[in-house]
Amino acid sequence: MSENTEPDRSTSRETPTVSVGDRVTVTVDRPAHGGEGIAQLPDGRIVFVRGGLPGDVVRIEVTKAKKRFTSARIIDVVQSSPHRVAQRCAAAARGAGCCDYGHVDPASEEKLKEEVLLDQLRRIGHLAAEDLPEIESIALQPISGWRTRVRLGVDATGHAGTRIAGSHDLLSIPCAQALPGMLDGIVGAGSARFNPGAEIIVAVDSSGDRHVIESRRAARGRRTEAIQSTLEGSGICTEKVGPHTYHLPATAFWQAHSEAPERFTSLVRQWLTEALSTRSAGEGESAPGAVVGWDLYGGAGLFAPTLLEVLRTAPGSGGDASVISVEQSRMAAECGRAALADLPVEFRTGAVDAEIPQLPAPRAVVLDPPRTGAGTDTVTAIAAAHPAAVVHVGCDPATFARDIAAWYGAGYRLEKLAVAGAFPGTHHLEAFGLLTPGDGRADT
Repeated sequence: MSENTEPDRSTSRETPTVSVGDRVTVTVDRPAHGGEGIAQLPDGRIVFVRGGLPGDVVRIEVTKAKKRFTSARIIDVVQSSPHRVAQRCAAAARGAGCCDYGHVDPASEEKLKEEVLLDQLRRIGHLAAEDLPEIESIALQPISGWRTRVRLGVDATGHAGTRIAGSHDLLSIPCAQALPGMLDGIVGAGSARFNPGAEIIVAVDSSGDRHVIESRRAARGRRTEAIQSTLEGSGICTEKVGPHTYHLPATAFWQAHSEAPERFTSLVRQWLTEALSTRSAGEGESAPGAVVGWDLYGGAGLFAPTLLEVLRTAPGSGGDASVISVEQSRMAAECGRAALADLPVEFRTGAVDAEIPQLPAPRAVVLDPPRTGAGTDTVTAIAAAHPAAVVHVGCDPATFARDIAAWYGAGYRLEKLAVAGAFPGTHHLEAFGLLTPGDGRADT
């Protein structure tokens, strides 16, 4: 929780009147970025309540007290929020930090995440209500048993499990996010033993094969930082998206939700097709007949085939198009290069901001930066190439909002906005924005 992403926590009092360990009763008003609920203490200061939901009346214990803000945990729910249901994850019910929204009604979960994103776009993105398009909600199914990648800790006795919230301690109880059967024999009664202190990576690919990797910290002086052992499966996941098959290490990044690759590429296809059909054929072209797309922070190239498909059917393309995918990870780029060898997709390995000046002007851009966001300089550099349409993806509401503000500053406007429920039972979300050239500017 960063202090620049939430309401002003300052008060007229110089010294906090509430100390760590104090207990008070409060009413939670609204959700905060980070999965907490925002309430007000009797002295008027803001308190961030872990597990609190709008409408909750809760007895809390203060766990952190500073001049500008306080944090607390719930001791007792005096009156339940209408959003509150029984925790659907056995691990989280025992204190694990996995499903911090497992006690939220699924329909309410979508609304709370939308509220958080809109709040960040107003506060950090400086967007007025009239600048914000109607938000689209993309619900992914299932809401339990959806996760295809799991990372587990191993305790001193060799048992694998999920970490307790705010602690290094582990619970050997399966999390409800994992695909059915994914953790059989790994977590829970009668499970295997592993090397204490190791990390266990479990991945189930689209072929249904399970891969189990144990990663241990290497001894000091070794050239490698970690020693990885494949305990089950080949260690290479096979992921099929449409007609394309990707082969990548089980430890590599891939969309966690089983339905995410198909749903995300479908949204990008729909948005870009609509946007490019309304733009003039000359926009975003480096030269007559040259229709290029940029897939930035492209990973193994999940969005590249969809971007290519859209460009080939765009007005003025004549069916001739190509895509350049830029990715920092050499391993991910190599996986994408092998998977899409039959397509005019060029993979470049390097930092996005360093590669942009060397790229031909794009008709359309898809960028999916890490949690830290793309940043103002990168957004400005992309905008300077004058793409006709941009799909910006973000997994952190605060940095997504900051990047959207940069787009407005560079002369683009937000045409469409969506929140995907890609992490059911958690406060995490995936945000999508469609941006096109315009006269809009964010207030600064």
